[in-house]
Amino acid sequence: RSQYTTSYMMNEEHQYMTPEDEWDRDLLLDPAWEKQQRKTFTAWCNSHLRKAGTQIENIEDDFRNGLKLMLLLEVISGERLPKPDKGKMRFHKIANVNKALDFICSKGVKLVSIGAEEIVDGNTKMTLGMIWTIILRFAIQDISVEETSAKEGLLLWCQRKTAPYRNVNVQNFHISWKDGLALCALIHRHRPDLIDYSKLKKDDPIGNLNTAFEVAEKYLDIPKMLDAEDIVNTPKPDEKAIMTYVSCFYHAFAGAEQAETAANRICKVLAVNQENEKLMEEYEKLASELLEWIRKTIPWLENRTAEHHMRAMQQKLEDFRDYRRVHKPPRVQEKCQLEINFNTLQTKLRLSNRPAFMPSEGKMVSDIANAWKGLEQVEKGYEEWLLTEIRRLERLDHLAEKFKQKCSLHQSWTSGKEELLSMKDYESASLMEIRALMRKHEAFESDLAAHQDRVEQIAAIAQELNELDYHDASSVNTRCQGICDQWDNLGTLTQKRRDSLERVEKLWETIDQLYLEFAKRAAPFNNWMDGAMEDLQDMFIVHSTEEIHSLITAHDQFKATLPEADKERMATMGIQSEIVKIAQTYGIKLSGVNPYTNLSPQDITNKWETVKHLVPLRDQMLQEEVARQQANERLRRQFAAQANIIGPWIQTKMEEIGHVSVDIAGSLEEQMNSLKQYEQNIINYKCNIDKLEGDHQLSQESLIFDNKHTNYTMEHIRVGWEQLLTTIARTINEVENQILTRDAKGISQEQLNEFRASFNHFDRKRNGMMDPDDFRACLISMGYDLGEVEFARIMTLVDSNNTGVVTFQAFIDFMTRETAETDTADQVMASFKILASDKSYITVDELRRELPPEQAEYCISRMTRYIGADGPAGALDYISFSSALYGESDL
Repeated sequence: RSQYTTSYMMNEEHQYMTPEDEWDRDLLLDPAWEKQQRKTFTAWCNSHLRKAGTQIENIEDDFRNGLKLMLLLEVISGERLPKPDKGKMRFHKIANVNKALDFICSKGVKLVSIGAEEIVDGNTKMTLGMIWTIILRFAIQDISVEETSAKEGLLLWCQRKTAPYRNVNVQNFHISWKDGLALCALIHRHRPDLIDYSKLKKDDPIGNLNTAFEVAEKYLDIPKMLDAEDIVNTPKPDEKAIMTYVSCFYHAFAGAEQAETAANRICKVLAVNQENEKLMEEYEKLASELLEWIRKTIPWLENRTAEHHMRAMQQKLEDFRDYRRVHKPPRVQEKCQLEINFNTLQTKLRLSNRPAFMPSEGKMVSDIANAWKGLEQVEKGYEEWLLTEIRRLERLDHLAEKFKQKCSLHQSWTSGKEELLSMKDYESASLMEIRALMRKHEAFESDLAAHQDRVEQIAAIAQELNELDYHDASSVNTRCQGICDQWDNLGTLTQKRRDSLERVEKLWETIDQLYLEFAKRAAPFNNWMDGAMEDLQDMFIVHSTEEIHSLITAHDQFKATLPEADKERMATMGIQSEIVKIAQTYGIKLSGVNPYTNLSPQDITNKWETVKHLVPLRDQMLQEEVARQQANERLRRQFAAQANIIGPWIQTKMEEIGHVSVDIAGSLEEQMNSLKQYEQNIINYKCNIDKLEGDHQLSQESLIFDNKHTNYTMEHIRVGWEQLLTTIARTINEVENQILTRDAKGISQEQLNEFRASFNHFDRKRNGMMDPDDFRACLISMGYDLGEVEFARIMTLVDSNNTGVVTFQAFIDFMTRETAETDTADQVMASFKILASDKSYITVDELRRELPPEQAEYCISRMTRYIGADGPAGALDYISFSSALYGESDL
């Protein structure tokens, strides 16, 4: 008979029967109830005895010898009873029935008022009571929903399954079932293909009951245990008969319940996996975009091709300001958000027992940090290069203009000099004219020597323009070379003319000394006035009030020499007056032209008037520059006043955030609120940074490149501000992850505070991280017995990236790792096995029938084809899929 045994498991310690269920020997059984029980219990017994190839006809007669009773218990329990007695005497029958009753008692059943003699005598009431006891123990006892009793559990199960159906209200196991709708609803809930519930009518109870009985017997292998007419015509149908019949439905649909539970677990696991994959895709996309932006931006910042004109370089500087103000800040936020998303994703994967997320090659958080570091390095160098180039172009423009001015003056002076020196006029000149030519040539030589300094200045300016890489250096060099060549030629011609004049000098008389003296004094004085006019019109560049005051001092010193120069002018003009006086005295007719110089007294007078006119103009230019430098100084002080406040403010906030994240200060929610308030205060402070940026731009537009009133540059403030934003966002994310860990692990606030206190005690540097030695000391203080191997294993858990430090988040994860209740690959695999009806593969139809559409298609698209020989075409491998969800190798 062992081939008919079942795998039904028992709980021997459970008392399935309450006093209200005890069988009262003296209570008379209602005839209608007895009829219902007799039919129901007989059908229930036969549903099990047929597995052993037998059945009963009369319940009180067929169990009298105890043989079929023992067989029934073996079938429903799956266990072997003692060998029955084969004799037919009464004592043999009593012995067999006692063996059956002893077995029932061994299962924790309390038999009240039921004896073997009464069963052997065919006592109907006692026999029905014994069968009910067996039904309660082996068919109803283990039905429990939400820790209720067997009867309450079966009733709650019926209520939940029939709740959505109209005209069904299950409150008990008697009159709630009289109209048959409750039984039809149970069948339709699990097998809607067997009954069209919409066509059932409440006023047709017999039809409804017979429909349920017939469908259950034909399709669900539940024998007909009740009569529709008996139930309808009985005011209160027998509760035990109804419970017995309904329990068969519970067991028939138990597989569906198990499948539903398995499907729910799979849906939960798949939902977590889908959400994690979405976060991974978002991380990859954001990382790719950020890296691509950095890749495109770095070449632009590395480009050091200088422009030839100041306006073009200033436009480059303006483009860089737009990059710092407009284009880079959103990318800073993206980088911070990327790190937050990565940390959150890793926390979710860790809490759901998934392997850590490894981004694509080149897209690790460290890769992005390195790329960002490279960006900031070239960015800093780019701004320094721009400012250096602007200063260089400013200097070049000044030198180029000065070069042109001096070249023009020099070429104006040399114009016609070569032709003059090449003349042969002395060959046909008179004695007086020869003497005049000789003196004139001496004056020219004096003039030539005076202009030597200007030629040297032109050459020096040209050399400096070349050294500063002036864009039009070729034309400068050409012009400078032409002037130098011309100057050498003038020297040669001058020497040749002197030689010629000296050869004939002995033929000439001394020329009037006054003309000669005038010429000699007028030429240097004229050169002095040319130099004075050149200096008074000279361009200048200064960058501080000290430099402009230095120019003013030099100008004042020049003005102090004017009285002495005026005396020289009067003396020179006095010579001309003496010439006129002598001519008038001796009646000499003057030609009006000094034979020794081209300078006339009127020329001296005109240039002197020009010098006097240029002096106040120079005064005005210097005073205007004083005003500009004073305005620049105000800009320096204005910027410094703000920077000296903002810089320490940023540092203070960084330290305060560090204290919030390290010190214990109430619950995590309170820490979060505190950090959110810090974050809002920081956001509100942004207007001060913007105002400082505006002052910085004004300073650069005014070409102010230094500030002795502060040690903070705009770059210092920018970097500090970006670090502050990143630090507060990262700290908030760390607290969020702690909340997530606390809720997922079930950690109380008191436990979390204990963890924080232990961590802070061994956080020697107060930076939110422990060194390995401090971490070992912390574990030992908490009772861990650590060897080198065990500690090395723990370090691989808390510091998987080998950073050399242990964060508070990693510390919490380790402390709560062993108590976490998470789903595993084996659990998910077992759930799929239920949906697959214990097969080693699952079909597409089964997935679509048991799972929601979205998650069914998710599984179908990712499961590999089943390669076993026992599977049909299109079968899928759920085993390897379950392992892959948790990063494990195929089983």
